[in-house]
Amino acid sequence: MSWGLGPESIGMNDFLDWARDLSPVVAAAWLFGANLVSFAVAMALGHLATHSLSRHRVSLPPDPLETRELLYTAVGFVVNWLITIAAWFLWRHGFVVIRRDTGWRAWLDVPILVLVMDLAMYMLHRIVHLPWLFPIHRLHHHYDRPRPLSLFVLNPLETLGFGLLWLVVILLYPSSWLGLSTYLGINLGAGMMGHLGVEPFPGWWSRVPVLRQLGTSTFHAQHHQDVHHNFGFYTLIWDRLFGTLLPTYDAQFGHPLAVPPADASHSV
Repeated sequence: MSWGLGPESIGMNDFLDWARDLSPVVAAAWLFGANLVSFAVAMALGHLATHSLSRHRVSLPPDPLETRELLYTAVGFVVNWLITIAAWFLWRHGFVVIRRDTGWRAWLDVPILVLVMDLAMYMLHRIVHLPWLFPIHRLHHHYDRPRPLSLFVLNPLETLGFGLLWLVVILLYPSSWLGLSTYLGINLGAGMMGHLGVEPFPGWWSRVPVLRQLGTSTFHAQHHQDVHHNFGFYTLIWDRLFGTLLPTYDAQFGHPLAVPPADASHSV
């Protein structure tokens, strides 16, 4: 007897059929669990990195944890959960297409999703730094000494905005399950790395032509300290292209306090 609580086959096609046909209540419960596990794993790995790499700080140690950080994290978790429920609903009713191939085209989905989402989030990030919208983003910049939890400390409207960007992209682009799941892993890993406050990559990283285009902890720590530069997420491509990369980024890569701490009340 099946109670609709777990897949009856480990085959991916069977799993996708099973997940699509779940009742809304069971799907919501599974997505809550998946989001909770992802959050817990990211936090565990983030804290492991900050402790093991404590001699490689690129920002000052964070201030004592505040209650409102936990509250905004909890609200953000719920918003992200609702976004994934919306994605499941759109998939179930055929608005979102998830391909089932696993060949080269499936792997090509990964750089496509990364670059498209990176550009979209870069643009949104620039927009929320406009003076009339910066109050929405100011909460995140209040914490200019990031800790792993800082990734999730956002105004709920901002969390919703980033989630809606993702929904628009998957509505317009029929990705494979392989490409989409890989992208989601990269998204969480890159976001966590950006808020470690320590640099996990060696000093030569910024001198390798391809690697130097990837986002790093130094890159985002500098943004928390200088609100005028470094707006990208996964890559530095758009900052280099549009002239918003901190000019001293390469020279100061991996150095502690690469730029002076910013006044979090300042808008651009």
